[in-house]
Amino acid sequence: MERAIIQQIYDQGPDAVAAVIAHLETEISDLRARVKALEDRLAKDSHNSHLPPSRDLPPKPKSLRKPSGRTPGGQPGHAGTTLSWSAEPDHTVVHHPAICAGCGAMLDAATVVGQARRQVVDLPPLRLMTTEYVVEQRRCPCCGQLTPAIFPAAARGSVSYGPRLRGLAVYLQTYQLLPYARLEELVRDLFGGSFSAGTLSTAITDCDGALAETETAIQQALQQEAVAHFDETGLRVDGAQQWLHVAGTDRLTHYRVDPKRGRAGMAAAGVLPGFTGVAVHDGLHGYGTFPCEHALCNVHHLRDLTFVAEQYQQSWADEFKDLLQELQATVATARDAGQTHLAPTTLKDATQRFRNLAKAGERANPAKPKAPSTPGPPKRTKAGKLAEWLGRHELEALLFLHDFRVPFDNNQAERDLRMLKVQQKISGTFRTARGAAQFARIRGYVSTARKQGHNPLTALQAACAGHPLVLT
Repeated sequence: MERAIIQQIYDQGPDAVAAVIAHLETEISDLRARVKALEDRLAKDSHNSHLPPSRDLPPKPKSLRKPSGRTPGGQPGHAGTTLSWSAEPDHTVVHHPAICAGCGAMLDAATVVGQARRQVVDLPPLRLMTTEYVVEQRRCPCCGQLTPAIFPAAARGSVSYGPRLRGLAVYLQTYQLLPYARLEELVRDLFGGSFSAGTLSTAITDCDGALAETETAIQQALQQEAVAHFDETGLRVDGAQQWLHVAGTDRLTHYRVDPKRGRAGMAAAGVLPGFTGVAVHDGLHGYGTFPCEHALCNVHHLRDLTFVAEQYQQSWADEFKDLLQELQATVATARDAGQTHLAPTTLKDATQRFRNLAKAGERANPAKPKAPSTPGPPKRTKAGKLAEWLGRHELEALLFLHDFRVPFDNNQAERDLRMLKVQQKISGTFRTARGAAQFARIRGYVSTARKQGHNPLTALQAACAGHPLVLT
C-alpha cells in the first residue's frame, strides 16, 4: 500500500483505520490457513496418510512398525531351504579315470573300488515340440457308414499353439506382469518361436471365457465368508480414471473394474450386495451403506494419528496410537494363549480409554464458529475431524477386540491390490475396458489358486485347456 493511501485512511479517522486493520487481519488469517493446508499436504506420505509408498519423496519416511529386537535374517529354529538330494535322478553319467596317475597304465579293465557322487539340477534344453494329430475315417464292415475320429480340443486349427504354451503366455502377462512386447521376446529367446500380440490376445480372451463360471463361484463363496476384506484403487483405462474393486480373504480373491468408486461400483462388483459377514474396509462412505457388519482398518487410523501428532504436536494423538497398538498386542497375546475372547473388564477399560481419547481430541480441536446464515455443520481442522470420526465409529474400530476373527487392519485387501499397482507402473494403462475386465477376472482366479496352494502356472494351463480348477 502506498504511503499516500495510508495517509488518506489515517486522515479519515479511527474508524477507517480499524476497518482496514480488520480487513488485513482477515486476509492474514486466510493466508495462514492456506499455508497450513499446503504444509499439511507436503508433509503427507505413506507413514502418516493413505498415500501409497510410490508417492513418497526423499527422505524415506519412518515406519510405523516397532523394533522387534530380533537380528536380521533367519531366526533360531528356522528350517531354511536348500537343494535336496534326489533318490531317482533323471540321468546318471559315470566318469572313470582313463590312465593311472602313478605309472600311466590304461584303466579300462581296472576294478572299481570306490565312488563319489554329486548332483546338478538344471533345465533341459528348451524347445517347442510339435505333435501331429491324424484323424482317421473308417468304414463300418456291417453297414458301410463312414465314421471320422474327432480332433482333440488342443488341435484348434491346422497349426496352433497348445494349452501349455498359451497358459505360460497368459501367466507371464497377467501374473508376472510382462508387457506384450517383452513377452514376445521371451518366447522367441527361450523357445525360438514367434508368439504375436494377436495370439496372446486370443489366448487371454479364451482363458477369460473359460473362467466365467469360476468367477461366479468365487463371488458366491466370498458372500458366505464370516469376515472379508474390501478395498479399491484407481487405474487408467483407455485414458480415463476407473476403479479396481477387490474383495478377498486368505483363500479367495475377486477383482472388478468399474467407472465408479462408491456404492455403485461396490455393488457392481457383486459381493457386498449379498454379503452377511463382517466387511473390513477403510471407512469409505459407500461401504457403510451395505447392511452387513463393519470393521475399520486401524492401520489407517495409526497413519492419520501420526500425521496429527507430527504436524499439530497434539499429545492425545500419540496416546491414541499407543492405545491402539497396545490393544493389538493384547489380542495377539490372548489368541496365542488359546483364548477366544477378552475378559469383560478388559473390554470395558479399553473402550473407556478409547472414548476418553476421542473426546480429548475433540476438546483440543473445537469446531470453528460460523455465521448463522452459513449452511452445514461447523468446520473442524483435520485433527478435529479425526477425533470426531474415531468417536463416532468406536464400535467398528474396536470390533477386533470383541471378535477375534476380525483383524486389526485391512492388510489383506491392500496386499491383494499391491501387484495391480505394479502392473500400472509397468504398462501404464489398459487400452480397453474389455482388456481391463479380462485381466481382473484372470488375476482373481490366479490369486485364489495361489492362496489355496495351487501352482499359478498349472492353474492357468488348466484354464487354457478349458478345465479350470474348482476353487471355493
